This record gives sequence, structure tokens and C-alpha cells, in this order.
Amino acid sequence: MCESNRYNGVLMAMPESAAAFLAEQVEHVRQLKRRRRIVFPEGKDARVVEAAARLRRDGLVEPILVGSDGAPWREKYAAIYFERRRAKGITSLEAAEISKQPLYQAALMVTAGDADGFVGGAVNTTSETVRASLQCIGVRPGVKTVSSVFITAVRSRSFGQNGLLAFADCAIVINPSAVELADIAIATAASTRTLLHAEPVVALLSFSTKGSAVDASVDKVREALRIVREKAPELNIDGELQADAALMLGIGQAKAPGSTVAGRANTLIFPDLASGNIGVKLVERLGDGMAIGPILQGLAKPANDLSRGCSVDDIYTMALVTALQAVE
Repeated sequence: MCESNRYNGVLMAMPESAAAFLAEQVEHVRQLKRRRRIVFPEGKDARVVEAAARLRRDGLVEPILVGSDGAPWREKYAAIYFERRRAKGITSLEAAEISKQPLYQAALMVTAGDADGFVGGAVNTTSETVRASLQCIGVRPGVKTVSSVFITAVRSRSFGQNGLLAFADCAIVINPSAVELADIAIATAASTRTLLHAEPVVALLSFSTKGSAVDASVDKVREALRIVREKAPELNIDGELQADAALMLGIGQAKAPGSTVAGRANTLIFPDLASGNIGVKLVERLGDGMAIGPILQGLAKPANDLSRGCSVDDIYTMALVTALQAVE
């Protein structure tokens, strides 16, 4: 990837772990038996057009660009949307109009099997992108909580999986209950396997480590741990842990002796959106790191959101992530 100068020098500025992550995603996508079809609802945006051209030229995915005028199969998508939303009181006429909107058309293409995943948000807000995904694609069977994960790359490769960590939830669920926090932890562990190609070591974060503080938020984290161990007993997870105890082996051994997670975590679950969002941005800005996401979790089929300030490289990378999610 560096030899082709695909990122025009960006790789030189990013953490080594991030460069390795992007190169690994390219390699894994190249090994797929067929190219995944990724639909872009904002097909008239110049950044999207350039990213799609690069993806096609590199032979990694088959991009589908959606414009503002809709596309063929309007009746097909209108019928799908009507069936999904009729219980909510929507009429067939309303379904026909909504399904023409690029975000909804792209999501319905995924639902219909005409695309393997969709990447939006270059122009639309996160709430608009997620709403279309939920209404058209829906959640995976057995899943009740749709959340997000950031793949975070830091300069020191001693942390996480060679400098890569999964952070959740930093974009969707504002104040998760214990049950929702457990769902987020299980979903993020799966994302660690899919995207980092590593066995997840999951830390449920708090300002307390193993009873060092008393608060309702600490109780929530402990209850989430109990639920995860009941639902997914094979998962290597522990909590409640402070961030330093989760990441630093010496501190982890001192604060949580005997824990198989403390000091070794590659998957960090934050107790609420405020702490998660602040945490990921501090790593980016003060820690000179890089965050790739938000990557949506829990949907029946892959759909992902971009920042409206995204670059061509961001769009390119998210398409690769979406293609790998489509394999799962």
C-alpha cells in the first residue's frame, strides 16, 4: 500500500499501528472469494466519487453510487420499506417517497441483497444515517442494542493488540443500562475478532477498580459483567477497572491481582457515551493517535457512518471495514 502511495503521504504521519491496520484490511479484503458490493448514498459528493474510483481501481470492492434522483427498482424498494414500516402507520404512498431518498435507497439495497453493505454520513448526520439503517436494515436476530466501535491506534505498540484497541460505545448509546452495556461488550468483542483479527480481552471501565469506590454507576458496570459472563462465559472479560489498571500491566497486577484482563486489555468498554466520546478524542488529539469509526454494531447487515468532515482516505478505509463485516 505504501509503494503505490495510495494515501499520498498520510501513512507516514499516522501511528505505525494504524498503517499496519489499514494494510491488513486491504490484504484481508483482497483474499475474499468475491468482491463485496458497497453502496454509497452520497454518490454525488466529490470525496465519495474519488474513494469509489480508487476502490474499483484497486480491485477491492464493487462500489455503487446513489444520486439524488433515485434509481431503478423503485417499486421493489418501496414495497420492502412499506412492509417494514406499515405497523408504524406508514402508507404505501409515504413509503414510495421515503424509499427514493438516497440514504433509504442505499439501506434498502442492502436489505434486498442488491448490495453487501453501505457507507454513508459524508453529507448526512449520524442520526440520519443510523435512522435509515435501523428502519431499513434493522437489528441482527437476538440483538437489542445497536452500538458503535472505534478502532483506535496509538503510537506505542505495547498497548492493546500491537497498538490497536477497540473503544465502545463512543457515538450511539448515551447512557446504557447494565443490560445494554453487556450487549455493547459482547458486540465489541466480536468486532475485535473481525477487525483486529485478535482474541478479545475486554475491560469494563469505571473510575473504580474492584470496589475501590462506591456509586450507582459502578454497580451498573458490575452488573454488566455478571450479565456478560452469563451470556458469553467463554469471553475473557473483567471489571470494574480503571483505565490505567486495564492498560498497564504493573498497575493492573497491583489493583486487580489475579485478573486475566488487567494490564492486557485490547477492548475497552466505557460506562457511558460521555466518557467514551471524550476518551477517544483525547487519544486522537493529546495522544497523537488515530481513530477509525464509528463502526456500527448489531445491525442485521453492515451499514456504517462517516464524519461529515471525512477525507477520501476515511471513506476508502470504512468501505474496507464494511466489506469485512459483510463476510461475517
